[in-house]
Amino acid sequence: MAALLFMSLPSFSQRDLLRQGGSRIRQMGSNFSSRGGGTDSLKRRDKNEDSITIRFRYLDSTRNYLLDSSINDFTTRFPVPATNITLGNTGTASRSLLFSPSFQPGFDPGFHAFDIYRWSVEKARFFSTTRPYSELNYTLSSRAEQQIDLMHTQNIKPNWNFLFQYRLVNASGFFRNQKTNHNNYLFTSWYQTVDKRYNAYLIVLANKLQSGENGGIQSLTDLDSSIYKDRFNIFTNLGGRSGYATDFFNTDVGTGNRYNDFTVLLRQQYDLGKKDSLVTDSTVIPLFYPRLRFEYTTQFTKRNYEFRVYLGDSVYYRDAYNITFPLPVDTFRVKDSWKEFINDFSIYQYPDAKNLQQFFKVGAAIQNMALTSDSGHFSMYNIFGHAEYRNRSRNQKWIIEANGKLYFVGLNSGDYHAYGSLQRFIGKKHSYAQLGFENVNRTPSFIYDSRSSFYLMPQIQEFKKENTIHLFGSMYQPDLQLRLGADYFMVTNYTYLKNFYELSQESTLFNLLQLTLQKTINLGRSWKWHADLYYQQRIGNAEVNVPALYTRNRIGYEGNLGFKNLNIAFGAEVRYHTRYKGDGYSPILGKFYYQDSVTISNVRPHVAGYVHFRIKGFKFYFRAENLNTAQVTSDGFGFTKNNIEVPGYPYPGLLLRFGIYWSFVN
Repeated sequence: MAALLFMSLPSFSQRDLLRQGGSRIRQMGSNFSSRGGGTDSLKRRDKNEDSITIRFRYLDSTRNYLLDSSINDFTTRFPVPATNITLGNTGTASRSLLFSPSFQPGFDPGFHAFDIYRWSVEKARFFSTTRPYSELNYTLSSRAEQQIDLMHTQNIKPNWNFLFQYRLVNASGFFRNQKTNHNNYLFTSWYQTVDKRYNAYLIVLANKLQSGENGGIQSLTDLDSSIYKDRFNIFTNLGGRSGYATDFFNTDVGTGNRYNDFTVLLRQQYDLGKKDSLVTDSTVIPLFYPRLRFEYTTQFTKRNYEFRVYLGDSVYYRDAYNITFPLPVDTFRVKDSWKEFINDFSIYQYPDAKNLQQFFKVGAAIQNMALTSDSGHFSMYNIFGHAEYRNRSRNQKWIIEANGKLYFVGLNSGDYHAYGSLQRFIGKKHSYAQLGFENVNRTPSFIYDSRSSFYLMPQIQEFKKENTIHLFGSMYQPDLQLRLGADYFMVTNYTYLKNFYELSQESTLFNLLQLTLQKTINLGRSWKWHADLYYQQRIGNAEVNVPALYTRNRIGYEGNLGFKNLNIAFGAEVRYHTRYKGDGYSPILGKFYYQDSVTISNVRPHVAGYVHFRIKGFKFYFRAENLNTAQVTSDGFGFTKNNIEVPGYPYPGLLLRFGIYWSFVN
C-alpha cells in the first residue's frame, strides 16, 4: 500500500498545511513502548523565519511521524530492543523474551535470528522537508565495538525528495569467534507531479550481515576460574583458537553466518479525482482530492543465506548435526540463494472526498521465486489477492481497520491472513481504547522444506500449515502515563526446532496469555520511574518456554539542572525475568531451539547506569552496562559474575558505551 495521504497534501514547501494522518492500529501507543520514544520533534527556530518541523512516513502508512529527540531511552538508537536477548555480543543472533509468533503468510525463507539488524521495505522512510537534514550517530564501546549511523535527506525540487542512510555495526566480542560485522544501506525517493495526480516511490536497500558462531563456551566452570579472567581465553566449541583482534577494518568473521539481501521496489500511483485550491493572503495553493486510484508495485529481491566453517571440528558436527566431514577438511558450507520478483496491481476507492483517511482497496499479485541450493535449482510461484478497508472518522474519534490476504495457487496455496481492529479516542489528549482480532494460516518457513540446504534431517517430513489466532486489546491514558495491553494467542500446528537440526511440529492446540503494563511514576520534581511489566502464561502442552514475568525499570532524573539549553537524563536501568528453560541455539541453522534440561536463572538482574544529555542538536550518551557482574573473590575484584541468557553463551562483564549524535538542519 502506498502512503495514501501523500497526494492530498501540498508540495513540500507548503509545510504549514501538512496534517497528521491516521495510523495503523497496531502502531498506536508505540511511543510508549519498551523501545522508548517520546513525542519530541526536531525543530529549528530563528527570529527571522518560521519553525521547521521534519516529518516522515512509511510506505504503507497513512500517518505522519515526527522525529524523536528524546534522550531518556538509549534503545531508541540501538539495534537491540529492550525485550530482546542476544548470544552475548551486539550483532549476534537475537530473540524476544515475549512470545511473538509469525503472522506472515506466504513465502518465508525462515532466517529470522538477525532480523533486528536488518533494514526492510517496511522500515524505509519518506521525508517531507523544506531544508536539507542530516544525522550522524557514532557509538564506541568496550573491546572496540563500534556503531556508525549516517542519514541525509533533502528535496531536489519542492515535489521531489530523496534519502540516503547507512549503518555499520562492528563488534569483536568478549569471547572467541564472536565477531559481528553488519552493513545496512538504504536509498529512498518520492516524486509527485505538480498536479498531484501521479506519485512514484523508490526504495533501494541492501543488508550485509555477518556473525561469527562459536557454539558457546565448552565449560561453564571456566567462568569461575582465575585462569580465564580475560574471557577471550576460554575455549569455545567452534571457531578455532586464534588470537584476539580488534581491527576495525577486519570484516572476516571466520566460522559463522553470512546473510546478504538486496531489494529494489518501485511503486507508481495515478489518481482520478477533483481539483480544488486554498487561497491565502499571499498565494493560491492547488489541492487535489482523489476518488479513484490505480497503483502498480514491482519489487525485486535477491537473498543469500550461508553458514561457513573454517577448519571445523568433525567430532562436534558429527555429534550435534549428524554431519560427517570428508577428511582432511578445510571448509564446509551450507547455502540457500533466492531470487524473488513481485508484480502487484491495486485499485483504491475513496467514498468521501472530504475524508481521505477512509478508503477501500483491492489488489492482486504474482510472485515468482527461484532457489539455488545444495539440492539443485527450483522455480516456484504464488498468485494472491488482498483487500483493505480503513476509516478514521471525520470527528477523529474512531479508527476502523480491516485487511486480508489470500494465496490462491502456487507454493503457498491456502495461506491467508485476516486482521481487524476498532479504536476509540477518548477526550482531547489522545487517550484511546482498542480491540482487535488477527488470524493467520501459513506454510512453515522454507527451511522446513527438504529442498533447502538447511534441511539437515535424513528423512523427509511433511509439515501442516500453522494456524494462529490472536485477540488483543489495549488502553492508553496520557494523563496517568499508563498503557495496559492484553494479547491472547491460540496456536495449532506450531513448528519448532527441537535440537540442533531436527525440525518438529506440535499438532495439538495451545494457548498463551500475555499481559502488559507500562507506567511512568513521578517520584518528585524531575525524577521519574519508567516501569514496564510483562506477564506470560502458557495454557496446554507445547514445546514453548517463556519467562512468566519480565520487567524493565528506569529510575532517574530528567530535566535541565537549571540550564536553559540543556536536557539531561541520568539514573539506573534494571532488567529482570523469572526462571525458565530458555531456548538453545543452533549455529548452522541460525535458529533457537526448544530445550527443557537447562534452566536460565540469573540471580542478579541486568543493571546499567547511564548519563544522557542534549544541547540543541547535539546528544551524548554514556552507559556502564552489566554492573551486576561485579564481585570480590580470593583473586580480587572484577566483573566476572556473568549472566547467561542462552545455554552456553555468557553475557560479558562490565561494558562501557560512549555515543554522540548530531542532527543538522541547513
